[in-house]
Amino acid sequence: MSSRPAAGGGRWVEVDPHRLGRWVDGFAERHGPPVVTLEGYGLLLTAPDDATAELHAPPGAPVDGELAGFLAAAAAPRRIGLLLARKSAVAFGVAAGADLVVSKVDSSYVQGRTAAGGWSQHRFARRRDNQAKAALGDAVELAVRLLLPQANTLDAVVAGGDRRTVDGILADRRLAPLAALRAKRLLDVPEPRHAVLVAAVAAARAVHVLVRDPVPGSSRPL
Repeated sequence: MSSRPAAGGGRWVEVDPHRLGRWVDGFAERHGPPVVTLEGYGLLLTAPDDATAELHAPPGAPVDGELAGFLAAAAAPRRIGLLLARKSAVAFGVAAGADLVVSKVDSSYVQGRTAAGGWSQHRFARRRDNQAKAALGDAVELAVRLLLPQANTLDAVVAGGDRRTVDGILADRRLAPLAALRAKRLLDVPEPRHAVLVAAVAAARAVHVLVRDPVPGSSRPL
């Protein structure tokens, strides 16, 4: 389970779906039995001391208005397509539940920025742009071969890495079925490698919880 500050206050917590029930029990023990409200993203838990927890349904999981149904849906096995991309490397995969069953990693050389000025700088910039375009084209073709045939079996597609590169890949018209399944979640991943792809399975399946502590003067302690 990981945690990070949330813009506007509170903190985001990523919870394994199989441990979500235990997490909710802990929230109730700390803040009191919560009221459960159905929201567009999932469920809102509001405790008696005004602490709240937004349970955001993981990609591909249906949203159930009852807590027990939400927990079951979040933990149920789903087939998720993974698309991790940076300018010089891409990784594609298919996860069945917590298992990575299809994977492919590819890298291309894209020259880094240069401090040279004048004509040389423009020449290197053009070369870098051409290399980036070629790498993007290779990534698109790989997605067409590897992920597109799986599209009708997937519950969602989760992307990670550089948003601009991911957007460029999914902009290809042939990949429209994958783009239609794309989740809002964008995984923060380093240069795509096989180990990064394996770790992305858990990140893609995790339930994102936005926790906000009680307001000052509440009747219950933190």
